[in-house]
Amino acid sequence: MIDAIRTAMATIWRGAPRAGANVPAPDAPARQRVTVPAPVIGNTLAVGTPRDPRVVRTLVVTFDPLVPASGRRLSAHLGWFDPERSVAAYAADVAEASHGEMVHHLVEHVVVDGLPAQADGFRYDVDHFLACWARRSGFHQPDATDYDAILADFDIVSRVNAGDLDEAWILAPPYMGFHESHMVGPGAFWCNSPPHRPGRSWRNPAPTRRFVVMGFNYEREVGCMLENLGHRTESMMEMVYRGVPEARNLWTRFTRYDKVAPGRSALGNVHFAPSSERDYDWGNRRPVHSECDAWRDFPALEAPSRVVTCDEWGGGDMRLHHLWWFRHLPHVAGDVDGILANWWAYVRDPNLVDCG
Repeated sequence: MIDAIRTAMATIWRGAPRAGANVPAPDAPARQRVTVPAPVIGNTLAVGTPRDPRVVRTLVVTFDPLVPASGRRLSAHLGWFDPERSVAAYAADVAEASHGEMVHHLVEHVVVDGLPAQADGFRYDVDHFLACWARRSGFHQPDATDYDAILADFDIVSRVNAGDLDEAWILAPPYMGFHESHMVGPGAFWCNSPPHRPGRSWRNPAPTRRFVVMGFNYEREVGCMLENLGHRTESMMEMVYRGVPEARNLWTRFTRYDKVAPGRSALGNVHFAPSSERDYDWGNRRPVHSECDAWRDFPALEAPSRVVTCDEWGGGDMRLHHLWWFRHLPHVAGDVDGILANWWAYVRDPNLVDCG
């Protein structure tokens, strides 16, 4: 089934029809809306079924202006990654690595012929941004996007409140000031960024539930998108297991790596594989003992520790490491000490996290 999801999602994103551009407001960049249908897997609507908790209804907004000098979008003009292909690959990776426990129904893709406003009201035009990029200096400070305006311009809060959306992905070039993940709503907590606090641009109804806005830089590869999700996962699980004594803290056990727990590593974390000695050291070739196999049989955790090397997780490849790490997250029914044994439930839905 996972292979079918991957194939269907990639196909619809490659072949998504381009709608005509809407007429923009006088002070807003032009937008092009692409509505993406849910793929049908076999005889079952595997994506887009609102009552299926594994489905995450997602709005995608890509700020990718046309460059007058070339007539191409910024991403293509600079030879960066194609946003649509990256979105398709990322969604398919997550569906596969989560064992089908986090499947994104890509409700709509809005392509914006412009760049987002910053929190202080500044907005790049494409020529100004290209000039800064050419000299790698002169970028606007402070580097912070106006989340209130984003939420209002795309009616995100209202659509989340109505149950039409569960999260949003924003794709943009670097220096646009987006957090890798940012939580909005009642009881929002740290999600690799401070919880959202409405500011002067707030033109939205009060959120009735929590949701996450992911920020993706299309200069960078899909592995970086997975890293953003990895840090979101760390934030969720740290909140879930806060206050649990170390002896019973399964999240602490899951994230052990050899440098901090010699001879007792498990999966490590997003930056540290079992053998890593520094951040991003996924290709460290020293052999270490790991109980990684035990996490495939959660919650029994009975498989013996064995010696592993970085060949297990891609030999230093970021994307392969992150997929290996995600595949080991517990994803079974039931609970352990009152905490769900399916950790993907918390990753996809922050409303399940008890913040009391």
